[in-house]
Amino acid sequence: MNFLRTMVLLAALTALFMVVGYLLGGSTGLIVAFVVAMATNMYAYWNSGSLALRMHNADLVTPSSSPKLYATVDRLAQNAGLPTPDIYLISSSQPNAFATGRSPSKAAIAVTAGLLRLLDQSEIEGVIAHELAHIRNRDTLTMTVAATIAGAVSMLAQFAMFFRNGRRQGAIGVIGILLASIFAPIAAMIIQLMISRTREYAADRLGAYISGDPRSLASALRKISTTSAKVTMPSAEQHPTTAHLFICNPLIGGRIDNLFSTHPNVDNRIAALQELAETESFETVRRQR
Repeated sequence: MNFLRTMVLLAALTALFMVVGYLLGGSTGLIVAFVVAMATNMYAYWNSGSLALRMHNADLVTPSSSPKLYATVDRLAQNAGLPTPDIYLISSSQPNAFATGRSPSKAAIAVTAGLLRLLDQSEIEGVIAHELAHIRNRDTLTMTVAATIAGAVSMLAQFAMFFRNGRRQGAIGVIGILLASIFAPIAAMIIQLMISRTREYAADRLGAYISGDPRSLASALRKISTTSAKVTMPSAEQHPTTAHLFICNPLIGGRIDNLFSTHPNVDNRIAALQELAETESFETVRRQR
């Protein structure tokens, strides 16, 4: 099912890419955009995970460089029935985290330095468990491919502002350029929203079972959302199309990207986790920690 969703996403973003190409260059632009879209799709499928990590300047963590973090991820991965993913550290003061990779065997989890400083151990485990849930649910392929292709669409739209010569300007001239530069980034973001919001609830729920402590995940979400609204993550602001990868929106308010939230309301997520803690028993999992 996730593979099918990924293929639908690729098709939708390819179509969007081609529309922008047509608006900028007519039939020639359409053909060029199609060729570029196919190349981008192939690259995104095989390399979107590593690209997302590079965008955020993430450094690989080893058992010797961060033994406590590595041991935590390894133990929770066993709880989730997954191979231990690669672990990366982002040197940002904003507390946040994301998972990436096209399959569980090629997965990676990235956490920020701010997250490790702000959260206590049980809250960190809740966040790691949430990201492992994304990997187990095979969300990471679709989410990272969406970030790569949507970023390419936005970049193409930016070229519209420079796509000016004294002759014919795209299929509908200046109007085409304006439509491409304004509509394409918004449309790409809407497509991302379609694939990210409901997945956060599912990852919260499964993450609670993996860690055995929904209340700690709820507490972590509260701290992360409150602090990330005040502390800027430069790499996220530079690459806003990756925002949906993170456990909480990393973008500071006041910009067009935040007109469309890539995440469900944090209070609703916390309420769902608190209800889960009251209606389900997690004692067996907690004893294994």
